[in-house]
Amino acid sequence: MASVTLEHADKVYPGGTHALVDCNLEVADGELMVVVGPSGCGKSTLLRLIAGLEELSGGVLRIGDRVVNELQPQERNVAMVFQDYALYPHMTARGNLEFPLRMRRLPADERARLIDRIAGLLDIGRLLDRLPKQLSGGERQRVAMGRALVRQPSVSLFDEPLSNLDAKLRSAVRAEIKDLQRRTNTTMIYVTHDQVEAMTLGDHVTVLDKGSVQQVASPAELYEQPANAFVAGFIGNPPMNLLPATLSFDGNGAILEVSGQRLKVAQPPASWRAHAGKSVQLGIRPEAVVVKEHEGDRPGEALRLNVARTESLGHETLVYAQLADAAEATGPLIIARVDGMRTWAADQPLAAELDPERIQLFGIDGARV
Repeated sequence: MASVTLEHADKVYPGGTHALVDCNLEVADGELMVVVGPSGCGKSTLLRLIAGLEELSGGVLRIGDRVVNELQPQERNVAMVFQDYALYPHMTARGNLEFPLRMRRLPADERARLIDRIAGLLDIGRLLDRLPKQLSGGERQRVAMGRALVRQPSVSLFDEPLSNLDAKLRSAVRAEIKDLQRRTNTTMIYVTHDQVEAMTLGDHVTVLDKGSVQQVASPAELYEQPANAFVAGFIGNPPMNLLPATLSFDGNGAILEVSGQRLKVAQPPASWRAHAGKSVQLGIRPEAVVVKEHEGDRPGEALRLNVARTESLGHETLVYAQLADAAEATGPLIIARVDGMRTWAADQPLAAELDPERIQLFGIDGARV
């Protein structure tokens, strides 16, 4: 096992596409790091650079204590699991597991010992004499994982390995990967576009956008303390509400003007003061929006809404509503998460109280205030 470090890493493809921009990232020895971001953000490029399938345009890449910029893929002791499994169709599962060991010229008894160990870890012993076409999608993915791990790599790379599986099977294999990583203490870097995978698998999560690292944090920190508006709007399902607002102060605290409505915050963070009189984005998670059918007696404690639609999910209901705007017919959309199954008619007026301790502000440049 080994750590992985990228320092000011850049990747520019022929034609000028800047796939990775000044990337700084450190993955500790034995850590499971998940990399998430929208399509085209540079996730797969990052893995291919670590594996040696692409060359860095600039910067330094270390695996353990070694700078590996100039090393060939076979010299890096890195294994990669692909989205499409990439198993050899003419070889049995055992043959696929054995292939990288034969390339290393290991003796037969050592090959057998390593294959038996990995087959036991992944519960694929009964599958070893089958061809890939005789295996289900989940079984093929286990064999692909086994082929990567049997060679005892310093680092294992996973490029959206579960995207071809159905939802139920994804959940099961995801749990197996996490359990396997804990038992083997293997350094893993796992790329996905699935937020559930990102938030449940990783010790830490790296969020990429347009080739740049936006934030590296634990899943909890990423959700509760996003570094910028992009992370706030990308992480979470549904994502954080981001509402245009203007910030001011009076003797009783802060005032956020949203769609012509004034929302009071009695004890705002000190960092807000520097943005007095400026336009900001008000961020609030859907579960921190409390929906009521009346505004209450004190103005400034709730926002007036009109229901657009609801989505009942059994254990909860998502309420999509538009802020009532004095100047326009409708204001921006806000989403609230309500326990249980509830229904409201379209255009029904509601009020929304925002948990003041969970209100976050972002500047016009997107940075957290």
